[in-house]
Amino acid sequence: MAVKRRFSLVAGYALLSLWVIFTFVLIGWVFFASLSTSPEIFSNHMFAFQSGLHFENYVKAWTTQRVSVFFMNSLLYTVVSCTAIILISSPAAYVLSRYNFPGHGFIQSMFAAALGIPVIMIIMPLFGLVSMMRLTNNRWVLMFLYTAMNVPFGIFFLLAFFKNLSFTYEEAAAIDGCSPFWTFWRIMFPLVQPGIITVTIFNFITIWNEYFMSLIFANRSAVRPVAVGLYSMIQSMRYTGDWSGMFASVVIVFLPTFVLYILLSEKIIKGVTAGAIKG
Repeated sequence: MAVKRRFSLVAGYALLSLWVIFTFVLIGWVFFASLSTSPEIFSNHMFAFQSGLHFENYVKAWTTQRVSVFFMNSLLYTVVSCTAIILISSPAAYVLSRYNFPGHGFIQSMFAAALGIPVIMIIMPLFGLVSMMRLTNNRWVLMFLYTAMNVPFGIFFLLAFFKNLSFTYEEAAAIDGCSPFWTFWRIMFPLVQPGIITVTIFNFITIWNEYFMSLIFANRSAVRPVAVGLYSMIQSMRYTGDWSGMFASVVIVFLPTFVLYILLSEKIIKGVTAGAIKG
């Protein structure tokens, strides 16, 4: 049994190591390509940097390729939507986990069922409604849709965290004269900080990389996020041939989520595991 266990661990670590090496090779290739020229990318001298490091590719991508517009649009959509998701899902999850009222089970089941509804099933009715109201290419409509689509996940994820908190916190707050509203915001909300951080990171990555909905509701260049904007840039490469600028744009778009995950990876793991531990 010990030999089999060690063999399974070695095989697992070997596969994980291969996956890490493969990922770093791909990321490294894109990064080196962003510092090269287009002729060097299609030659065997890209890693030699015979013409030097071309940091101007990033400046050119940020200014002339409209990456700055797409980047700021995605930053606005992501920050506002993630904030709204937390402000809506955390009180809802708290109420569903601590109070029993008529329709409690039904509401909780509806939020759980909403997680299984594909976006493609409701995108056409939504588009028809938004078009009828003449609200297409509206930033606030897109942020509202991002929030509404991800609130069920936030509620369902935070339910486990609130259920694992002891009722003694609320009893002590009630004895001190704290109202239920302030008990939640001052005591219960900070106690589920690992879950809040994990939900925020997951939603940040989801909204930042979202493509299909933004393609439908934000087809004007001024309101496009990075996913749709990057796709339009790739299409334009057929005519301009500025491949080094395109790879520089890819690095700029990829960098926020990469840095966020590197800095907060431990909190993500703690947040995922803490909700499964009965405390």
